[in-house]
Amino acid sequence: MSSAAPSDTPVVTLSTKLYYGVGSVAYGVKDNGFSYMLLLYYNQVLGLPASWVGAGLMFALIIDAFSDPMVGYLSDNLHSKWGRRHPFMYAAALPTSLAFFFLWNPPAGLSPEQLFAYFICVAIAVRTCLTFYEIPSTSLVAELTDDYDVRTSMLSFRYFFGWWGGLTMAVLAYFFLLPQESGGVLYAPGYQTYGAIGSVIIFIAILATALGTHRHIPNLKAPPPKRPFAIRRTVDELKETLANRSFLVLFISALFTAMAAGVSTSLNIYFNSFFWELTTDQMGVLNLPYFLSAVVALFFAPQLSMRIGKKYAALIIAGIAFLAAPLPIALRLLDLFPANGTDALFYTLFIFGAVEVTLIITASILISAMVADVVEESELATGRRSEGVFFAARSFAQKAVHGIGTFTATLLLTWIDFPSDAKPGEVEPGVLQDLGLVYVPVLMLLYIAAFGFLTGYRISRESHEGHLERLGSAD
Repeated sequence: MSSAAPSDTPVVTLSTKLYYGVGSVAYGVKDNGFSYMLLLYYNQVLGLPASWVGAGLMFALIIDAFSDPMVGYLSDNLHSKWGRRHPFMYAAALPTSLAFFFLWNPPAGLSPEQLFAYFICVAIAVRTCLTFYEIPSTSLVAELTDDYDVRTSMLSFRYFFGWWGGLTMAVLAYFFLLPQESGGVLYAPGYQTYGAIGSVIIFIAILATALGTHRHIPNLKAPPPKRPFAIRRTVDELKETLANRSFLVLFISALFTAMAAGVSTSLNIYFNSFFWELTTDQMGVLNLPYFLSAVVALFFAPQLSMRIGKKYAALIIAGIAFLAAPLPIALRLLDLFPANGTDALFYTLFIFGAVEVTLIITASILISAMVADVVEESELATGRRSEGVFFAARSFAQKAVHGIGTFTATLLLTWIDFPSDAKPGEVEPGVLQDLGLVYVPVLMLLYIAAFGFLTGYRISRESHEGHLERLGSAD
């Protein structure tokens, strides 16, 4: 039997989109810290070996990733007066913000071994606590609307706020918290303040979405009837749900994309600091056009969805983004890029970055909307709505393999003998060239694999509408 919402489900308004989207600021703040700042902070500032930090990040990601399917399944099946999703969202706010604060403010006087243990434990706490918010809240998109294009629009707001949250923290760090005259990216007190500010923003963002969408609880999908828990049945249901072909190709594509992102984001600050020899002020300015990129993607993704459909739009945009990602470094290796310290270099990186990030956000929105459309196809096959499981499984892929990508980045640094006490402008040119030579082919191979699997997605606007008709006739 279909678990369709009541027929008087309200139309999704702009306020609903804003409340649904603003909570992703919490994820954006966390993601900016973990993806761009944390490796350098614990390695270059606090003194842990890069391989230790990379291993710790990978371990924390994998542990967190295994919590995703559990949270997704629990939130699909929870019975409460506040529905399936909101109890998790409210419960996650304070623990997530506290854990984020302590991650950037470790106790003084710890030995390297103690600091490493502290780092792993608190990193796991941040990621796992945020999972209890992120999976249920993201899953709301498939409950608040079943419209093919409105789902894309809602996820556009989700990505818009997520990127603005992360970018705001990045700009704040580069312009104000890590001043060049105090040591730039090596200034320890700046990271501690970063953690304090980020923890407050995370708390406010989570509560904003939970409270703002609370009024929709009566119109959300009902959970399945209560049953005694049985591990074998649970595992069988998860396997049946995740066997959906369209979801499987998205899942595998996400594995390769996440590994590439882990390598790219972890090394981003190394390339900016040592390969391009940018100042922290310049790094901050390079983030400014990304705010506009998020605005463009907010409107661009829904338009593409309406005009050519999500699959083909995602393939076109992702294909261009994948080709553009390593291009500046490849051109520098071929001596076809402006020299360090020149205005030409800075403005070229400025333009490249703005275009690339616009493409990445747009593709991410479209692919997430494609996941939402799997829900009804799966419901026809299984008789169950599994929004939480699908978004959790995709999150699992991204987290687990992103951690492997981060660890791979630290192995690359170790392999080329990148110094742990490096200073911009003082790293051997041969070491920097080796970094580029291993980075470009690794990134391209991962992106080619991701693109190949993405072509296997099969749900179109027409088939999605057919799924809705069949579910409606079954009510």
